[in-house]
Amino acid sequence: MLGLAAKAGKIASGEFSTEKAVKSRKAYLVIVAEDASDNTKKMFQNMCTFYRVPMYVYAGKESLGHCIGKQFRASLAVTDEGFSKSLESKLKLLEKTE
Repeated sequence: MLGLAAKAGKIASGEFSTEKAVKSRKAYLVIVAEDASDNTKKMFQNMCTFYRVPMYVYAGKESLGHCIGKQFRASLAVTDEGFSKSLESKLKLLEKTE
């Protein structure tokens, strides 16, 4: 699903782009890599709480980047409401199975 969103141009990836998408209220969902630094996770958690954007921690940097056809990505924002709802439902299912 992340790959489809990336092909459709509905993903902002990398810390700077993700932060910009959240602050400009274009982000509907933020995903941060499990192996991102604690500082990065805390920064995005605080930002997403303030701007009321759901945030999930998922996979490693390499795996997250691979999902969208890039190399390493510590964070990404989904900028389409439809893709974000679909991804969020899948991420919630993953959380329940862990």
